[in-house]
Order: sequence, then C-alpha cells, then structure tokens
Amino acid sequence: MVVYEFDPLTDPRWPRFLDQHPEATAFHSPKWLAAIQKTYGYEPVAFTTSSDAGLDNAMVFCRINSWMTGRRLVSLPFSDHCRPLADGDDLAAILRHISGQRRFRGEKYVELRAMENDFEFGSDAEFSSSNTYHFHTIDLRPDLKSIYSRFHDSCIRRKIKRAERENLVYESGRSRELLEAFRRLLFLTRRRHKLPPQPAIWFENVVASFGESATIHLASKDSIPVASILTLAYKKTLVYKYGCSDGQYSNLGGTPLLFWKVIQQAKESALELFDLGRSTSEDAGLIAFKDHLGAVSTRLTYYRNPMRHRGKSSSSPLSFASAWGREALGRLPDPLLAGIGQLLYRHIG
Repeated sequence: MVVYEFDPLTDPRWPRFLDQHPEATAFHSPKWLAAIQKTYGYEPVAFTTSSDAGLDNAMVFCRINSWMTGRRLVSLPFSDHCRPLADGDDLAAILRHISGQRRFRGEKYVELRAMENDFEFGSDAEFSSSNTYHFHTIDLRPDLKSIYSRFHDSCIRRKIKRAERENLVYESGRSRELLEAFRRLLFLTRRRHKLPPQPAIWFENVVASFGESATIHLASKDSIPVASILTLAYKKTLVYKYGCSDGQYSNLGGTPLLFWKVIQQAKESALELFDLGRSTSEDAGLIAFKDHLGAVSTRLTYYRNPMRHRGKSSSSPLSFASAWGREALGRLPDPLLAGIGQLLYRHIG
C-alpha cells in the first residue's frame, strides 16, 4: 500500500476532510497548525493512503528540528491529543511508512498522542507506551441544572456563590487588554509552579489564528484580574487549553466561576462536549479540580518509536527542569524567566 505525504496547511483536501470526520479536533485544524508553525517554525506534514482528489484517511504531524533536543516527528507538539484519522490497513501502512522514514531522516523518535485504545500494537511492533495522562471531559448535552448538580458542593458550587457575593466581574473576548491580563496571570502561575512561561507570541498567534473561535475569559475583583482561562471552539467541542490565576485571590472563587460561565456560554452555542485536557498523575490537585467539576476521566497514552528501553522512566515535556533547577527558575527576575521560556519552548514541543 502506497503512502503519500502532503502539506495540511495548503492542501484543500485537509479542511474538507476534517469537516466530515467525526473524530477531528481543534488540534488537527489548520488554525492550530498555523499557530505552531508561525511561533516555533515546525513543519506540519500529513500522511495518507488516499491518492485521488479526496481523502479517506490521514495522520498529521510536525517535524521538529532542534539543536538542543534533536530531530523528531510528533503528532502533535503542544497538543493534549491528536487521534489518527485512519484505521485498519491504512493506519498500519502509515505507521510502517513513518517508522522507516524516521531512520532515513535521522529522527530520534516518532511520537503519537492518542486516546485510549486508539492503537493496539502487537509484541513485534516498533511503538511502545511512553507517557500516560488523565483526560477529562464534560458532557454538555444535559440541561444546565443537571450539569450544575454534578459540581462538588464545597469545592465548586460554594466557591461560585462566594465569587458572586464578592461581585467578581466576568469578561470575555479577544481584545488586546484581555490578552495582556491573561498573560500577566499566566506569568504569575508559571512562576508559582517554578516553570518558565510560554512565549507571549504563542498566545497572540493562537488567538489570531482561531479568531472568533478563541476566547479569553477573565474574572476581576475591583478591576484587578484574579483568574483567566483560554478556550477554543471547534465543531461541537469546546477546548479548555490554558488557565491561570493570582494566588493572592484564590479564595474568591474566580476559577470555578469562570468554568461555570464558560459552560453556560457553551450551552447557548449548542456545543456538546467540554474538553478539559490532560493532567499528569503527579498533579493531584488539577485532577481533583476536574473531578469536582463532574468531568469523566479516561486515559491518554503517548507512544514512541523506537521503543523505550526497559527501565527507562517516562518524562513530562518539561523534564529538563530538575527539582533543583525548578527552585532556581522560581528565583529568577521576570525578564530572565521570560527569556528562558522564549528559548526553551522552541525545543520541547
């Protein structure tokens, strides 16, 4: 079976194929791929066994060429998941093709970011599990009363009521002012977690690329931003991609209020699923928060070729930062911490 390569940013078949495919997500979209390319210079590429004017199947990747972390093929960098839009013999042919191409191109590895049970590799397969994550979603099809009733009473509903008593102001949109407020809160959050912030241009490119499908949600107290989240709408799904807050005001309930407002807006727009993204097993607080929102948890499994050596531990995308390094990052001046983020994210997709 012949496998063909094409550019998903310029091939007119790609958006038409995504419109018709039930498992296509915001991360497959040209808008997401364009933001990645514009920010980090990665090369989007897709593979299919279709040879005619239409597409029956495909897998999309980005080629990363980094002097720091090497050459590799990832589906997809900075994306929580990216299901293969192919199955059966077509999927097997594409996987064989990219495995052989990896060796020819001198790439360190191919990484697949899949949903649970997307792949069933045999014992002779060249792919193996590399990382596993929790993945949370909220079904938006029930009425608002039913969704609200699934919120944890003290951890979510009580905090929403506190936010309302505190007269927190909710705003949403894509203005420069909202983006700046979001970025300031993100910087505070990343510093609190002792990690460098993502480059400012990344968020500018995501918002510009998605246009009205991207929304910044902000909660403020007396004109002071206290919490913000960034969502992306695609087909019938709303994706929660980034969240941040000012730790000084965490007791005001800003973040639970934002999620409740977002869910209400999603219902008004007839969206059917709220994708809350991935969480590492070590991030018990984030997992608990998503559970308290009444979300359903499944598993994301990332696979790599070549297979990991037995006993080699999995790592997160930011594993470059040891415990000592994280402490050092947390003490850096703002401009230096931002500069490190600007440098590193180009290499860790």
